[in-house]
Amino acid sequence: MKNIRSFSWLSPQTMVVFILLCAFFFPGGMSLVSAQKKRMPAPELAGGTAWLNVSKPLTLADLKGKVVLLDFWTYCCINCMHIIPDLKKLEAKYPRELVIIGVHSAKFENERDADNIRQAILRYEIEHPVVNDSNFTIWQAYGARAWPTLVLIDPEGYIAGSDTGEGHYEILDKLIGQLISDSRSKNLINEAPLPLSLEKYKLGTSPLSFPGKVLADGTSNRLFIADSNHNRIMITNLEGDVLDTVGNGEEGKNDGTFTEANFHHPQGIALDGDYLYVADTENHLIRKLDLKAKTVKTIAGTGNQAGFMDTGGMGTFSPLNSPWDLVFLKGQLYIAMAGAHQIWVMDLGTTVFQPFAGSGKEGRIDGPLDKATLAQPSGITLSGSRLYFADSEVSSVRYVDLDKKEVKTIVGKDLFVFGDVDGQGDEVRLQHPLGVLNHNGLIYIADTYNHKIKVLNPFGKTCRTFSGNGKAGHIDGKDPQFYEPGGLSIANNKLYVADTNNHAIRVVDMKTREASTLQIKGLKTEVSKAIPQAEMPPFAKFLDLPLKTLKTDADIQLLVNMNLPKGYHLNPNAPLVYTVEAGTGILIEQGHRQSGLEKPELPIKIPFKTGSEVLSTDLKISMSFYYCREDNQGACFIDAVVWRLPIKIDKDTGDTAVTLDYDVKLP
Repeated sequence: MKNIRSFSWLSPQTMVVFILLCAFFFPGGMSLVSAQKKRMPAPELAGGTAWLNVSKPLTLADLKGKVVLLDFWTYCCINCMHIIPDLKKLEAKYPRELVIIGVHSAKFENERDADNIRQAILRYEIEHPVVNDSNFTIWQAYGARAWPTLVLIDPEGYIAGSDTGEGHYEILDKLIGQLISDSRSKNLINEAPLPLSLEKYKLGTSPLSFPGKVLADGTSNRLFIADSNHNRIMITNLEGDVLDTVGNGEEGKNDGTFTEANFHHPQGIALDGDYLYVADTENHLIRKLDLKAKTVKTIAGTGNQAGFMDTGGMGTFSPLNSPWDLVFLKGQLYIAMAGAHQIWVMDLGTTVFQPFAGSGKEGRIDGPLDKATLAQPSGITLSGSRLYFADSEVSSVRYVDLDKKEVKTIVGKDLFVFGDVDGQGDEVRLQHPLGVLNHNGLIYIADTYNHKIKVLNPFGKTCRTFSGNGKAGHIDGKDPQFYEPGGLSIANNKLYVADTNNHAIRVVDMKTREASTLQIKGLKTEVSKAIPQAEMPPFAKFLDLPLKTLKTDADIQLLVNMNLPKGYHLNPNAPLVYTVEAGTGILIEQGHRQSGLEKPELPIKIPFKTGSEVLSTDLKISMSFYYCREDNQGACFIDAVVWRLPIKIDKDTGDTAVTLDYDVKLP
């Protein structure tokens, strides 16, 4: 749980409101009945700068008759990630009566951007409304002070309770069930579905999906990719030719052959000869891949999340807590245990694992292994007797001295000190780095929220930008753009980057620093199901055009052109779907009235004829399509547009052609 007591803008009045809200704590607070007697009306959900997963902002009036659960979160926070499965279970159990609303109140500057929140929604597979509370307006109205904070609102719009932190599923389930039962007996429940416009429907398929980590092995000419949101490990050669796929793509924790096994958003990977170790993050497991036998075996964890201050255990008898990255050293596996704010160590011979560095409290305190505090370590690498790690929540690079048994910080300050500053020592600023890599004594950093790769001299404490101009994007060349990169590896003088939000592996030449996108070859990519022809998706753009005059008794050529972003083309492997609705006086062949064009090319040509009668009518053209980068790597997108064109048919002044244009913008 992240607490922001130190934020100066929290007024005394805000703190009083929070104390009132927290008078009912899950567990150990007053009962639900006495909490309701206070009848504190919920503040309006006003002040958000953007709403996601819905087509318009929501108000409390829209939610009347629903039990509402507000989830105040920020997408960097591991505790916020931990409660997402609980929220999904509640949504599945109460699909008609409960509405969950994510109130995203950002910790980091990068997280205030609605496009970046959209990526987090897709990565975490969130399917409830989310409001970007970038100015903390809703946060302050509800008196929140920590991530995550949960606030329960009854169907009449009154606050029923609140609490902070994770691990509240059982009491939430009980309270929501009781609220629904009591409200239904009073005829207060509204079971009408809430209209949603899910962000996931705007994203097409891609060879990789939010890859988190990457490992390049020059000796064997292999590249191992944690294809996190496809729930698998991809094995290619260093040129991108697919050698093997580990995992069937389904969320799960089954062991077995490469084709039988499954994962749940895997992250870090470590190689030891013919064995690959995987941090199966959302399963809270460590998996062992036998690359010769092509089998997967769970070697640590139970599949359940370990509790706060857990002390470890043995093999599959004891739980882990969101393992995020791994490094192998002499029969030992060191684990960046993000959920526990610690580094753990596992003896691969005995399968015993336990905390190695960090007290379990969140913070940035150096010192002896058991006294130091860490903050969501998410990347780890080895250099001599030092274990360097990216301590993401304190935006720091730190190390464990294996000889002196102590933790030291090289650059970075504290939980709320971050930025993008090259320099030396205390003047250096990073923003939520997720990856570190030792190469020839220098530490390369995936400075995730700055969209950069940086290089750190750990002894001189100098840090400078190595690649990336700091803007989120997908541009190759000498001035490249990355989008929240998460993992790094080097082989044959090339730096491989898991460019997470770009759904791609990027390759940076260590000498020229020129970046390119790795071409993944030999991988079958399933195309998303086409948007139903009968209706346009809720995110479709509607364009009302001025009156067009057409000639009577004429063959008319309708040309439709989409002006795609530079470097993109229509996906040649997905259909373009369109429908044409015409009024009186226009004849359109049935085959052209509704169609799915395979391998579509621009412009789209749709012929029709006008009749001999002089009249006015209407033409409506609806079109949905997929578009991708020209190299077909990275993300593909879905868009939809509806043109509404009034037409006058005239024998003297009419045209014989209609051209429709649409400027496509990346979501």
